[in-house]
Amino acid sequence: MRVASVLCVLAVACGLVLSGCEKSPDASGPGTPAATSPAATKPATDAAPIKVGAIFAVTGPASFLGAPEEKTVKMFVEKLNQAGGVNGHKIELLVRDSGASPEKAISMAKQLIDEEKVLAILGPSTSGETLQIKNICQEAETILLSCAAAEEIVIPMASYVFKTPQKDSQAAQWIFNTMKDLGIKKIGVITSNTGFGKGGKAQLEKMAAENGVEILVNEVYEKEATDLTGVLTKVKGAGVQAVVNWSIEPAQGIVAKNMKQIQLDVPLFQSHGYGNIKYVQASGDAADGTIFPCGRLLVADELPADHPQKAVLTQYKQDYEAKYKEDASTFGGHAYDAILILTEAIKKAGSTDKKAVRDAIENLQGVVGTAGVFNFSPQDHNGLGLDAFEMLTVKGGKFAFYKK
Repeated sequence: MRVASVLCVLAVACGLVLSGCEKSPDASGPGTPAATSPAATKPATDAAPIKVGAIFAVTGPASFLGAPEEKTVKMFVEKLNQAGGVNGHKIELLVRDSGASPEKAISMAKQLIDEEKVLAILGPSTSGETLQIKNICQEAETILLSCAAAEEIVIPMASYVFKTPQKDSQAAQWIFNTMKDLGIKKIGVITSNTGFGKGGKAQLEKMAAENGVEILVNEVYEKEATDLTGVLTKVKGAGVQAVVNWSIEPAQGIVAKNMKQIQLDVPLFQSHGYGNIKYVQASGDAADGTIFPCGRLLVADELPADHPQKAVLTQYKQDYEAKYKEDASTFGGHAYDAILILTEAIKKAGSTDKKAVRDAIENLQGVVGTAGVFNFSPQDHNGLGLDAFEMLTVKGGKFAFYKK
């Protein structure tokens, strides 16, 4: 009943058209977002807007993350405000472009908190930026809903800090499970020197032995690298059975192309940061066969009709692609989840008090997003389990479910 209730909320708040969604008697019960349509109650004429900040890498080296994130939250807020807002209040969205600079993110976070008095900050786009402003938001008791993936964002936990992408450790476990199925026991690990790369490296090192895998080569490269044949030649010489690359673009494409160039003919596993068809296009046919854990947005059309995420994923994908004339990506989905979670918490709290909304987020259950079904708790500020992932691959330049 809770999943159905949440889908109803999505249909009203985001303009989704979902079949079979009825308001249940316990729709306002503990941990379940209220199913009251914002359009059903006329907003008070003097209701002040709710200020929500967002820090995204709209331009610069991580614009493939930040640009779809910005577009997504603008689309979401536009629809929400047209429907009457949340609890009678419109959302005033204040987007800042960090260009993926941690220094800019720090300055922007302080400005949004101290001058704009925002209720919450969505983003940043990258793990490095998020880790730089984590303590700033915590000390200011301002909600942070990060769109970055590193596990350090929520472990150790800070009471006002949450994130929407799945955890690094969960992605690593899916990779190791697939290796077990393929009989792979000796691997090479290469990671970028970014916050995301460092987080993935730590999880792979921690989990390899317990999964029966030996890391023969473990190399870190500069995020600005344009050629990785030297690193990959060393990996090839070690006689590995597979390569794991943990990075964001452009390194993901460079690794695939360089492996093909030096004829390193073993499976390439990428991280859950491989969620954009543009990465495949950047690699050309070298991307074919890449294996990676990811949410279901990229294969939404292949999900069965009764899958709990099917309607949400399909509608978001259709809305985004119709509005912006480009493919939806996992990263825009993370921003969708962030603004969705915030608005559901405001409804549940019945207030714009920061602590009340924070408490509401921490107790949200059964919120159907693009990354999975979120179930938060005081011990879990990510709210997603292993079941939020699927193993995907690239076939003929397109994403598909991975099958052994």
